[in-house]
Amino acid sequence: MTATIEALLADAQIPVSTPRRFDVAAALRRLAADASRRTPTVEIARAAQAGQRLGVVCRWVLNEPDAAEHVDRIAEGPDRGPLTGEEMDVEGALVFACLLYLTGHPESAQFWWQLAAGAGSRAAAYCLHLYHLSMGESRRAWHWFHQLTHSMADTAPPDAAFIEGLELFARYVRTNGSRAIAPTGLLECEVDRLAARTPGSSVIVARPDRQLVARLQEFAAGR
Repeated sequence: MTATIEALLADAQIPVSTPRRFDVAAALRRLAADASRRTPTVEIARAAQAGQRLGVVCRWVLNEPDAAEHVDRIAEGPDRGPLTGEEMDVEGALVFACLLYLTGHPESAQFWWQLAAGAGSRAAAYCLHLYHLSMGESRRAWHWFHQLTHSMADTAPPDAAFIEGLELFARYVRTNGSRAIAPTGLLECEVDRLAARTPGSSVIVARPDRQLVARLQEFAAGR
């Protein structure tokens, strides 16, 4: 019986082996592989770049000398009825859309960009292209790029050099800065006031009013 118990105990012993050396190179390779899986994909990087370029373009549009004048042409007032296609100021809709985007109302900006693009604004079509790229919506993005380069037959389409120039300009501003400033807090408050007029809706379809135009004029004068 004793021999049998001793044999069982011997069989139950955990074998002791010589400890292996830690493979530093293999560990580093595993860490590098993990890091590579966490780096942004091409699509994510492209979306981020599109968002940055869109911000540059919007600030540029908003800082144009006649931006407030164009927005005033589509502003509501006691002497004005509903906005019609004949009265649509395309540049005003573009400026208003860019203001909406820069003040945190991207869906509203999309609505007004589409109005402007439908009226022939290639700049609005370019903004929509960048917007959908920034959202990862490639099919919609390239639809608006096609609109920009082919479908607006009333004016000559921009050539590849012009598009490349816009891309280079956006990259330059992102790296070196620009005098084109972002909207002030007062302008943000005016946009939020308009948003409050359509409760329950994520899209500001209300036209700008004279109060917002006045703030935009002050913004232009203070640059």
